[in-house]
Amino acid sequence: MKRILVISMLLWNIFASHAQQPDWANKTRYEAANERLQHVSDSLRVVMMGNSITEYWEELHPEFFTAHGLVGRGISGQVSSQMLSRFRQDVINLHPRVVVINCGTNDIAENNGPYDEDITMDNIMSMTELAQTHGIDVILSSVLPTDSFIWNPHVKNVSAKVVQLNRRIMGYCEANNIPYLDYYSSMVGSRGTAMDAGYTDDGVHPNSTGYDVMEVKLLDMLDQLSNINYNNQ
Repeated sequence: MKRILVISMLLWNIFASHAQQPDWANKTRYEAANERLQHVSDSLRVVMMGNSITEYWEELHPEFFTAHGLVGRGISGQVSSQMLSRFRQDVINLHPRVVVINCGTNDIAENNGPYDEDITMDNIMSMTELAQTHGIDVILSSVLPTDSFIWNPHVKNVSAKVVQLNRRIMGYCEANNIPYLDYYSSMVGSRGTAMDAGYTDDGVHPNSTGYDVMEVKLLDMLDQLSNINYNNQ
């Protein structure tokens, strides 16, 4: 009887610890900012959904986001499942014209457990379909080139996983008439596996020069999308 009681207490402690976990997807991170935006009408709003690559972009080049009506919703360290979980709060409820989704780096880095390409693609497709259901145009971007992660150096075959995930994303875009924003080909170095050393300081995140390259690609894509979809409006 005593042993059963001890086991029951241990199970309760485990359950309680999980129940008291903080917001796993960090849905409240942009809560106040989202509340403000919901009261501001902007027919040209573009939400940038992503991880640290998106978050640091806005931190390094805030004037670029302001000048082009971009709303940064990147959270460092997040995997695609976390982005999907907060997609309603950080994208749908803001009623943007376009959402640009950049994710996959942290999935491959195993930030939330073993990497499963199919699960990552499922999450990307789910975000895409949610946006489209609410009349939001979607741009899916490539994962940026890298061949290792300084915070998890034990992950193997990183560059091959990046290339394969990008192929899946591009194939999905082609099959469903979704714009594919190819940062990868403009950012990869001469070895064809890692990011060009001039565009990064840690091999994963762009530096200011790297973001300059991405900005040209993004604006070109947004111009193309505008010409195709909105020229008669």
